[in-house]
Amino acid sequence: MCLSFTPHTFSSDEIAVFEPEDIFEMEVATDPQVSPDGESVIYVRRSNDIMTDSTRSSIWAVSIKGEDHRPLISSSKNANSPRWSPSGDRIAYLSNKEGSTQLYVRWMDTGQTALLTNVNTTPSSVTWAPDGKSIAFTMSVDADEQPFKAAMPSKPEGAKWAESFQYITKARYQADGTGVLDPAYTHIFVVPADGGTPRQLSSGDYHHRGQLSWSGDSQHIFFSANRSDNWEYEPAESDIFSVSLDGEIQQITNAPGAETSPTVSPNGKLIAYSKRDNKKLAYRNRYLHVMNIDGSNDTNLSESVDNSLSNFVWKNNSGIYYQQMVRGVTQIDYVSLSGKHSEVTSGLGGVSLGRPYTSGDFSYANDTFAFTKGRHDRPADIFVRQGRKEMQVTALNEDIFGHKTLADIREFTYKSSIDGEEIHGWYLLPPGYDASKTYPMIIEIHGGPHLAYGPHFSAELQRMAAEGYVVFYNNHRGSTGYGERFALLLQYKYSSKYDFADHMSGVDALIDKGIVDPDQLFITGGSAGGIATAYAIGLTNRFKAAVVAKPVINWLSKVLTADSGLSQIPHQFPGMPWEHVEHYWERSPLSLVGNVTTPTLLITGTEDKRTPMSETEQYYQALKLLKVDTVLVKVPGASHGIASRPSRLVGKIENIIGWFDKYREAETSKE
Repeated sequence: MCLSFTPHTFSSDEIAVFEPEDIFEMEVATDPQVSPDGESVIYVRRSNDIMTDSTRSSIWAVSIKGEDHRPLISSSKNANSPRWSPSGDRIAYLSNKEGSTQLYVRWMDTGQTALLTNVNTTPSSVTWAPDGKSIAFTMSVDADEQPFKAAMPSKPEGAKWAESFQYITKARYQADGTGVLDPAYTHIFVVPADGGTPRQLSSGDYHHRGQLSWSGDSQHIFFSANRSDNWEYEPAESDIFSVSLDGEIQQITNAPGAETSPTVSPNGKLIAYSKRDNKKLAYRNRYLHVMNIDGSNDTNLSESVDNSLSNFVWKNNSGIYYQQMVRGVTQIDYVSLSGKHSEVTSGLGGVSLGRPYTSGDFSYANDTFAFTKGRHDRPADIFVRQGRKEMQVTALNEDIFGHKTLADIREFTYKSSIDGEEIHGWYLLPPGYDASKTYPMIIEIHGGPHLAYGPHFSAELQRMAAEGYVVFYNNHRGSTGYGERFALLLQYKYSSKYDFADHMSGVDALIDKGIVDPDQLFITGGSAGGIATAYAIGLTNRFKAAVVAKPVINWLSKVLTADSGLSQIPHQFPGMPWEHVEHYWERSPLSLVGNVTTPTLLITGTEDKRTPMSETEQYYQALKLLKVDTVLVKVPGASHGIASRPSRLVGKIENIIGWFDKYREAETSKE
């Protein structure tokens, strides 16, 4: 005998679950910074504002014992990027409290603040000199690059003419979230820590972005850049340079590939940095190298680690702490200068609120670690570790989640049907899960594809589970954190029958477990996950409905209209699209659209430059011509990150659930 009941079984009258309005109340801790004496932590606290539909950032402090938790800079404006002075008596930070974002310094004993800059564009990469007298930062500087002269008559006084023409000369002329790029280059600046005029140190028509690191004597700044005249066409190339306070630039490395993130040792004798080779492949490991300050005696300290390493922090002058992501979870490790590795702690994450992407960062000073760590049912808080003792020092979301039942999580592995490759995944069980019943299932596919999910908080997936769905996600082949071989299993194969098999094998494994109703399957994903979703419904009609978010539908058009073609063409494809038409077409979901019968919702931001709206519109028109039930949802003003504002995140989630509910039938109990 089968028992049936209607959707939305777990109402708020029976059990308190995660509701759409909870998204406006969520908070997350990011960017922890340990004080030089190791006794306290400052961090950025991000909160959603329901009245302005925005995310506000403020700077808070807490002792390593979890005491004296209080705001340092908090208002209706934003404050972020706090950085301790070497002596710990001040912090530098960025804020837009007077309009545009500027650099400030706060004295910790009195709370007095000083405005250090009054610049036209936003500073970034704020870094104190070791002597505490100067602060370096990077900033975009406009350039005059009109390619030729056009003789225009003078405009009469008071006349209203059309806007001036735009002149585009660069190969990469647009960026998602920005639009058409004005001619400008990022340069390095320095400003006195007690106030003064910022001074530009770097020069030339090149970008000097990313992490900055001072020499021990506070006279040079180390950075990474591609200062080749061919830099536009070399997205995977960069070297380490130094610039003196007089503006003299010296090149330190010149190996093929990308050398980035220089970090000078406390004694000023060594540089730790990240190194990635220049092979034309979609994924390469980033290794931790150490060299003398002049570039000599270069050594790969992580040759034995099959993974990408980042966030290098010196322990005195004897070794380096770093972080890596392993099987969906970020951890802190240590390596001595002799190359001996050991794990410090694991579980970092929880900073990505929408979907369960891996994330997290840490800070270290005076034998104290501070890091961001969450759970599958909580966004990131601040944790502190000294020796073997670990302590949670903030609890930002207990006010909204402490009295609610969120979805539980299960981890599992299974074999892909196509070749037996092991695939790692997780699934969420609806609050109030009843093992005697089977449930409708949503598979949610991550983007990238060279990214990864983990057992982390996700507003999207928690909301789906709260509505009575089992929610399945995995790290299919191509995902990171499983070694270079696994990440490259999708080289020239995305999307394809291979990643499709990884997904479907997981679906079948959950059906075999008796958890999922095989007649109640739904599929969704965004970006690369949107590609995989559109590809999947071209290969199977097992799904009752699909939601394809910000996809690539036609690779032939995408790489020539999006902001990422310069990087994607040489690394993800065997050659130019006009030289390999059949290959590009085979990778395109549009090549399979004639097979599609699955009702499909499409959702994309109108200002998306990464997967342009034209991709979504091609698929919408094709499905309409085929008379497939299809709806196109355009998100006004949104770029590729369509969930960048709280209401947009709510809207994305509720549109997905609403579409699936339209095709969802009553669940059944097991016979």
